[in-house]
Amino acid sequence: MKAKVNWVEGMKFVGHSESGHQLILDGANPGEGASPMELILLAVGGCSSIDVVSILEKARQNVSACHVDLSGERAETVPRVFEKIHLNFVVTGQGLAEKQVARAVALSMEKYCSVSLMLEKAVEITHSYQIIEA
Repeated sequence: MKAKVNWVEGMKFVGHSESGHQLILDGANPGEGASPMELILLAVGGCSSIDVVSILEKARQNVSACHVDLSGERAETVPRVFEKIHLNFVVTGQGLAEKQVARAVALSMEKYCSVSLMLEKAVEITHSYQIIEA
């Protein structure tokens, strides 16, 4: 996998993925794009949500929506790395089995989500879930 990041101006950069996608990164606060640390949260949220929905669909669960609320605690001093990240999955559907939702979240966090598995070597990652009946 390869990527490229080009400086535009100020603290604004454009990232280009090998697959042809691009996004704006911005170190200014607020800027024109997400900061690199915000992208870390988005990456772990996206990776794990893809897993959760995929696992639930394979288990024939009637999922109509899924989102994950993420919170990260950063160190007070430079480098301001994440020390803790919490993910709360909110899964909406009809007749969802709690056992299946719990299993999907656990499998993502413990086996499949490469982003969280990589980060957990340096960051305390916790998770929870909620089920909403549609």
